[in-house]
Amino acid sequence: MAARWAGAAGGAWVRGLLGWARPERWLASVSLFPLSCIHTRTPQQKFGKWEKKNRIVYPPQLPGEPRRPAEIYHCRREIKYSKDKMWYLAKLIKGMSIDQALAQLEFNDKKGAKVIKEVLLEAQEMAVRNHNVEFKSNLHIAESMTGRGRYVKRMRYHGKGMFGIMNISRCHYFVKLVEGPPPPPEPPKTGFDQAKEYVQQLRSRTLVNTL
Repeated sequence: MAARWAGAAGGAWVRGLLGWARPERWLASVSLFPLSCIHTRTPQQKFGKWEKKNRIVYPPQLPGEPRRPAEIYHCRREIKYSKDKMWYLAKLIKGMSIDQALAQLEFNDKKGAKVIKEVLLEAQEMAVRNHNVEFKSNLHIAESMTGRGRYVKRMRYHGKGMFGIMNISRCHYFVKLVEGPPPPPEPPKTGFDQAKEYVQQLRSRTLVNTL
């Protein structure tokens, strides 16, 4: 009796398995059109705080008001390069016109110079395409700075079971282009001017928790 019941149960299990594996069952469920529950859109690009400044909409200008120059914000993140080394190149081109900055970076053999040059060319193309800039050479670099990216520690293996720790550093580069010629450079401050500013800073101090 028990053997007959086990044989019937086993036959039912086999029939259920064969019915589940029928090819028409799978072909009927396959459709040429994507299901609505499956996300099929292309992933949108994530914008940081620096790139979101390109979306600022200013109010309309008055008839006699001078034209507001275009401002282009662009950056590149997670560059496999030290932020301290990139800082020298970023400050080198700050305040230059776009053509002068590209010429300076062209003859610089550092790795960061090639990265900054690519970012400037991308920002120049964005200015013409998205910000209604008529002449791509009529731009200057108003801001050029770097930021600290992710720092990762990895193990470097040596002989005789020894090892060392190596740091893999990354950085960010941010640039702001403004339409028009660059402003004239500020006159250098003398030691007397710096002393006056320091004295004024000391006199403008306030004491906390006093009258």
